[in-house]
Amino acid sequence: MALKQSMNLSQNLVITPQLQQAIKLLQMSRMELESAVHAELEENPILEEANDLKEEDLLRTKEASAEVGNEAESLDQSSQDPQKQDEFEWESYLESNQKPPSSGMAGSEEIMNYENVITTSQTLHDYLYWQVKMHGFNEEEERIADVLIGYIDDDGYIKTPFQQISDEEKIPLQDLEDVLSLIHEFDPPGVGARDLKECLLVQAKHLEEDTQDLVHLITHHIKDLEKKNFEAIAKALNKDIREIAEICKIIYAMEPKPGRAYVTNDTHYVSPDVYVYKVGDDYVVSLNEDGLPRLKISNFYKNMLKGGSTNKKEQEYIQEKVKSAVWLIKSIHQRQRTIYKVAESIVKHQRDFFEKGAGHLKPMVLRDIANDIGMHESTVSRVTTSKYVHTPQGIYELKYFFNSGINSSDGGDALASESVKLKIKDLVSKESAKNPLSDQKIAELLTKDGVQIARRTVAKYREMLKILPSSQRKKFF
Repeated sequence: MALKQSMNLSQNLVITPQLQQAIKLLQMSRMELESAVHAELEENPILEEANDLKEEDLLRTKEASAEVGNEAESLDQSSQDPQKQDEFEWESYLESNQKPPSSGMAGSEEIMNYENVITTSQTLHDYLYWQVKMHGFNEEEERIADVLIGYIDDDGYIKTPFQQISDEEKIPLQDLEDVLSLIHEFDPPGVGARDLKECLLVQAKHLEEDTQDLVHLITHHIKDLEKKNFEAIAKALNKDIREIAEICKIIYAMEPKPGRAYVTNDTHYVSPDVYVYKVGDDYVVSLNEDGLPRLKISNFYKNMLKGGSTNKKEQEYIQEKVKSAVWLIKSIHQRQRTIYKVAESIVKHQRDFFEKGAGHLKPMVLRDIANDIGMHESTVSRVTTSKYVHTPQGIYELKYFFNSGINSSDGGDALASESVKLKIKDLVSKESAKNPLSDQKIAELLTKDGVQIARRTVAKYREMLKILPSSQRKKFF
């Protein structure tokens, strides 16, 4: 077999580093974008942040763009027809980055609101460590207690097997057991348990009354307690069902997650990327530019490049940084334009939602928006990731508006899955506590209401809504 040389012509799609950066910026959340821009401002001396972009800033950036060339002009060329690409609109970039009108407050500094100062709260572990200090442990017991507390999760349980803790911490297994029995005397009751049964048993021992029946029920009938199968428990213990119900009241009043009271529920603030306002009979889409840095090219370095006072190496460095700066400015502006287009299309497709609420959400997939605005589905998917819109109905993630459809039993338009979930939630909220609706019954009620849905689909949606099965929702007292 002889070795031969041959030539062939082929086309390959190459994703340049600049295009990779543009795609990455497109799928970033608002906070991630701000962090990325600030990081670039620190690394690139050509980039500057302006309080208000002026005409000369625009002119300088356009000149820099012309000098470094227009390679990879499109930010999503892999997903759109090249014939449909439009030139970068510098005037649009200037208009969208103008400083918003003054709010009328004297000065530009924000007034400190001391009512909103965040305070620290005591954690479960801090509380347990404090109790160790107050309990009078010897040095060795205190060391082991500190180790065990470190393995307690936010719910108050120790999920790690004791043998593993013994091997990792080089502590005898019996010593761990002995100290754990002391931790079980701590507050909150049940903390340090290894499973639900042990948690309930510890709490039962804290009660100042006869706990023999409680301990027996928790030890031998935990599954029946979970299903509220009082008949089976009463039959097994040969007792009246009313007596069993009274005992179970005490158990159901116990805390299955002792550490829950010490979990800090930090408030997560969402800054919307888009605002939707109703003006007359129409809905207007407005981008939220507040907080996004307004970028421009440094005049100092631009003059250095023009003046010719730099050597070849310095010129290459400045040109490279100018190219990076221009590309970042274009990428951010194109990102904002794409978000605007997607949001505008969503408003057009989901007008009933903006008028009447979530119950009128229509089935919609990424392809519907992609076809409407002439972009690829992957571009729409990136745009809707971690982006939020402020609407007259509240703040929603853009992905919220994409739902599969459930057929209508009367031959009408299909319903969005999110609307069906709301119907299930509403039915459960109105049910009788002593006779809750089964999944089959909910499916039958929805069918009468014009929603063609199977029992297993109801069960799936119920689990997504974190609603317990009917057997566990039933209340006997």
